Amino acid sequence: MSNPHFVRLLQLLRQEREEDQREYLRQVRERPLAERVEQGYAWYPLLVVQTGFALGEKAFVLVERTTRLHEPHQLRAGQSVNFFTTTQHVEQPERTGIIHFVERNRLKIILQARDVPDWINQGQLGVEQLFDDRSYQEMERALLKVMQAKGDRLAELRDLLTGTRHPESRPTELPLEPASSSFTEEAMGLNASQHAAVQAILDNPNVAVIHGPPGTGKTTTLVAAIRLLCERESTVLVTAPSNTAADLLTERLATAGLNVVRIGNVSRVDEHILPHTLDAILARHPESRNIRKVKMQAAEWRRQTQRHKRTFSGEDRREREHLKQQVRELEAWATTLEARLVEQILTSAQAITCTLVGAANPLLERYKFRTCVMDEAAQALEPAAWIPILKCSRVVLAGDPFQLPPTVKSQDAAKQGLAITLIERCLELIPHQVHLLTVQYRMHQAIMDFSNQYFYGGALQAHESVRERLLSADYGIWNAELPPDEFAELPAEAPNAPTSIRHSTTPYLESVIFIDTAGTGFEEKINRRTGKDSSRYQSKYNPEEALLVREHLLQLLSKFPASALPSFGILSPYREQVNYLEQLVREDATLAPLLVPRTNEVRSGLAINTIDGFQGQERDVIYISLVRSNNRHEIGFLSDYRRMNVAMTRARMLLVVIGDSATIGNNPFYKAFLDYCAERGLYQTAWAYLQ
Repeated sequence: MSNPHFVRLLQLLRQEREEDQREYLRQVRERPLAERVEQGYAWYPLLVVQTGFALGEKAFVLVERTTRLHEPHQLRAGQSVNFFTTTQHVEQPERTGIIHFVERNRLKIILQARDVPDWINQGQLGVEQLFDDRSYQEMERALLKVMQAKGDRLAELRDLLTGTRHPESRPTELPLEPASSSFTEEAMGLNASQHAAVQAILDNPNVAVIHGPPGTGKTTTLVAAIRLLCERESTVLVTAPSNTAADLLTERLATAGLNVVRIGNVSRVDEHILPHTLDAILARHPESRNIRKVKMQAAEWRRQTQRHKRTFSGEDRREREHLKQQVRELEAWATTLEARLVEQILTSAQAITCTLVGAANPLLERYKFRTCVMDEAAQALEPAAWIPILKCSRVVLAGDPFQLPPTVKSQDAAKQGLAITLIERCLELIPHQVHLLTVQYRMHQAIMDFSNQYFYGGALQAHESVRERLLSADYGIWNAELPPDEFAELPAEAPNAPTSIRHSTTPYLESVIFIDTAGTGFEEKINRRTGKDSSRYQSKYNPEEALLVREHLLQLLSKFPASALPSFGILSPYREQVNYLEQLVREDATLAPLLVPRTNEVRSGLAINTIDGFQGQERDVIYISLVRSNNRHEIGFLSDYRRMNVAMTRARMLLVVIGDSATIGNNPFYKAFLDYCAERGLYQTAWAYLQ
């Protein structure tokens, strides 16, 4: 009898796929090319920078866009795309492929073909996003295998993770702290909670869950555990939902001295990541040059066999058949040698990193692992999480259910349970196997405490190195003596503002500031390009609020010498507000030089991004533009408190939130935050900046 949980999960997954496809058709396929380019779903026109052969019998093409340079777009590593030409009278003017990487204005496409198309040099080239059915196919295939499992290790893990079997825990043969081990808590740089989590990973033969709130060193803990696992296991499978997260793990494991191989698509070309990709490792092998030569010769001979002639003599036919035979022999030789090299690389790796869907890569089909480590598990759809679990005998789930959730496009499927992740189920079903990391190393105590109380029951502690760390002892008005009556009265239009505003007659620095726009007329607007017909996909922005962010930032910048600027981040739940803010900054002579690209993860300068796009990053100063301001008290995306938890905990030393208390103040979460700012931080009115 099928497990009803998985039967339901399969139904919801298919529902999600249908909604995703409908959105793709509406947003992409049904729009003219010019509009697809404007919205970032296509690049056109393109220049071909390089062509060649990738792993297996696949050709690749590296292309560069020539217009809309550095503008935001929707194309990402791992996406299915259509490489096309608009040249007239061309046979098969389209080729499908997968984006291997995106770097600024360039991207590399692995074509689903042995050769690049003949029309590649004729110009008028473009690339556009396709509906990606592959991930849904892999998730559905994984669920069916889990449902059918009987009497094996997969069936045991399924029963453990659905609560139908009670988990057991026994010590490993090699404990974390043997008398002669050099991997003590001090030597590994771990605190007590991290050390206990590593020990739990080693001790548990079934499932271990690491709950890592913001700034608590979750990745550090996982790297330490994987290092020890590699001492007793041939290879550890390390996965994450996104390419970016998988790349980060790859970099950290390599820095720790492990032989790590990155499988699949890479989200950025980075000197720290690229050498660890399977393609790069193969390219460095002495035999790779011979393999490339053989592939190029086979491709040329194959093209010769496809040339059309009006008449064929017997000699022509014999020559063509001879060429075809030579092509088959060359391709077979190249394939055999390449497969042998790949096997050598993978079997010698201490850790193999990939995305969850990437674990279904045919290259890993024959491999089984003792341990699978799944980072950012709270962002993974449960069907995707089962893909790597198929390949292992025990599971380590790491993440934070109170941060970014998985993306679910079908609201109905989300309400019915598709948005509930495997790690959330574990927190409920096996709480004794959950290990909370309790010391955070990122933010000032005052920035941490609101999230700490609201989400984590007060269990977190700020490390002494950050607990009272402030921007500066001398940065102007925020370090000045505040007049007792400066904020004595707020506008009558701010009925939800705290009634108790803290005043001070002594110098102090604040780490949390809320600037209230109630009564100023800073109303939200709808993106004209999406308009009202876009239903729930419409994006909002608030131009006056954006101007206030810029004004506050300029005032703060003026207090620092150019040689000692802090780093800044400006976040908003709404992409249209991000675009508007970015435009304002680019037009400002003081701010424009500080701006870093959204795809650049350097930790300096000024970053402007959506909350989701800023995942995993942090800055000295974070601004959050809430955008929503209406007389209906509608807050939209803001009702996802987990996203706000992420945004608020990106700041190291100063958090500035700008919003309308009259709109958000009826919500319990934001009411609590407004009260917190009044009691523990600084509560200002936007009127102070309008004079």
